[in-house]
Amino acid sequence: MKIAITLLGLLRKHRRTTTSIIYALIAATSYSIAFLLRFALLRDGTARFLWSLILLVVIRVGFALVTRLGIGSWRYVGIRDLYRLTLATTAGSILFFAMTWWVPGVPHVPRFIIVLEWLLTGNLTATVWVTYRYIFEWQTHREHRSEGTKRVLLVGAGMAGQMLVREMARVPTGHTPVGFVDDDSMKRGTLIHGVEVVGSVDDLARIAEEHEVEQIFIAIPSAEPAQLRRIIELCENLDIGFKLLPGIREVIEGDARLNQLREVRLEDLLGRNPIELELPELSTDVEGQTVLITGAAGSIGSELARQVALHAPSKLILVDQAETPLYYIDLELGKNHPDLDVEARLIDVTDCTRLDEVFKLHRPSRVFHAAAYKHVPMMEGHPLAAVHNNVLGTWLVAKAAGEHGTKRFILVSTDKAVCPANVMGATKRIAELVTLYLQDLYPKTAFGAVRFGNVLGSSGSVIPIFQSQIEAGEPLTVTHEEITRFFMTIPEAVQLILQASLLPEIKGGIAMLEMGEPVPILELAKNLLRLSGKSALLGRDILITGLRPGEKLHEELAAPDEKAIQTGIEKVNLLDTSVARLPESIAQAIEEERIDEVTVYLRAEIMAVDLEADVALDGEKPIAQMVGSD
Repeated sequence: MKIAITLLGLLRKHRRTTTSIIYALIAATSYSIAFLLRFALLRDGTARFLWSLILLVVIRVGFALVTRLGIGSWRYVGIRDLYRLTLATTAGSILFFAMTWWVPGVPHVPRFIIVLEWLLTGNLTATVWVTYRYIFEWQTHREHRSEGTKRVLLVGAGMAGQMLVREMARVPTGHTPVGFVDDDSMKRGTLIHGVEVVGSVDDLARIAEEHEVEQIFIAIPSAEPAQLRRIIELCENLDIGFKLLPGIREVIEGDARLNQLREVRLEDLLGRNPIELELPELSTDVEGQTVLITGAAGSIGSELARQVALHAPSKLILVDQAETPLYYIDLELGKNHPDLDVEARLIDVTDCTRLDEVFKLHRPSRVFHAAAYKHVPMMEGHPLAAVHNNVLGTWLVAKAAGEHGTKRFILVSTDKAVCPANVMGATKRIAELVTLYLQDLYPKTAFGAVRFGNVLGSSGSVIPIFQSQIEAGEPLTVTHEEITRFFMTIPEAVQLILQASLLPEIKGGIAMLEMGEPVPILELAKNLLRLSGKSALLGRDILITGLRPGEKLHEELAAPDEKAIQTGIEKVNLLDTSVARLPESIAQAIEEERIDEVTVYLRAEIMAVDLEADVALDGEKPIAQMVGSD
């Protein structure tokens, strides 16, 4: 066996030449066998045999080169290689037949010999290739087995699972498939690439014990979240490591690989669908335009910048007051889009002078306003800062857009603006009203807002907090057993913001993104703990701390007086905002930066707080008297 492997290794260095020579030798041997069977070594057939043999070998070598038979490695020979072999062999036989039957002076060869040679040459060549692949795989797997491999059970005997088993058989991966489990009873007992479907998902515990399974691969890229949660719970109970094959696109394209397996993430369990970042209609709208994004260093703003950059704007202006993250997103875009003109501007959105300079210089045609203070507990203690940044900042950016001929201004809003119970949500509600108010002042600019819930992984949100608590070995803190929130991935939210911005009806309106079902935060905490391989016992691993100031038990995406209207874009609705108006006196107060007055309006009208009864925690001063003490 070692001699054979050494010889095959030497031949591999000159693959194309080797393939042509072997193909020619096989053809000559096949032809000789066919000729002997037909003429039984009669002397009168010798001359005809020699001349026709030379012609056949020339034809075979020629077609081997033309069809590039030697371009692929025999170690990975597959259906495409066998198709190419069949094509070359058939075409060569047809040409050989034509020349020996219809070209004058060329020795005549019986059809029986031509057909038999065609069959022998094709089959013998395929046998050599497959044997070579078998020897290579046998040797590499033998060497790898001596180093030790993990026994793997695959969940899902569909296309994805088949691809993974095929790859494990083809190359040494450190994994040995011992079986499939699949809920399709029709597959039970069948062999897939030599691996048996040994039971259903419910049999996971028994099968894992019987087959001494060391790792589980979940190969169901299209699994629904509920189905995935069920499988993960079974895996967790076994105390066996498990990984997930996430991408349905790779499976469709026939390219699912072991290196795509990864740990299960929280978003896998929340049922957010994959998105398509390439949107032709957005390219048509953005290409060649100057786009300005405020809050460009934040979670939403930076993703807006990434997705807008994909659609070839003439210039992308990034505005933020956070120096370090602004530097990094500028660096990232410069690396990924070297031909794109990106300009990062370190500006506070409440600095009207600097804003005016930027708008006057660049004249952006599209503005996405994502800059905002968003942390509820922090803003409860700093209402003036919240009003100053979220309300005045929106007013100044939107006004600059209107004054400098911006075609479209989009405010990034939040579900906390609906019937707000906290300062942050109330400031975002006023920001929405500001956007609608300025539509009347600047009719040539389309002003609109897009409202949605929490995004997975944004800075300061519940998931990063949970993750930091897990890393520190601390119990997870949940404010209420029944508290729920809407969740969406950052790329999905941004894509829908961009799609909503294209709606003609967004002018003077508010769009609402469909967030799916609200997620219980307690279940979220339990899932995170389980994915981290930890227990999730309430009272020990998870502590209930009580609702924080301004925190609601459940969020809403639309107020009772806001009617949702479907649009042509899936997951995007428009809200009837005919009753929403910003009082002229408050608009004047914002214009003149009378923040105290706006803050009183915020509490009295937007939050519907009884200012006389709403006293500070120490019980001394009503909030109405505290607005100047931020």
